[in-house]
Amino acid sequence: MARLDMDEFLKRFADRAQAVRDRGVPPLEGQARKVFIEGAERDFFDYSLIASAEWAVEDDKLILRIPLSG
Repeated sequence: MARLDMDEFLKRFADRAQAVRDRGVPPLEGQARKVFIEGAERDFFDYSLIASAEWAVEDDKLILRIPLSG
């Protein structure tokens, strides 16, 4: 079984968020463009949320504390 390195795990989410932010919009028009952009915004939000988490192990469970302000 692979060893879980939480700092590396959270860094991967930060890298994914940055990749979403950096990627361009493909040549889409109309509704397809809107759907693509909305999906990218959700991806960025999700990845950024996890990347900002502080973590701890409590009672043999991984706890992610995600700041909701800032």
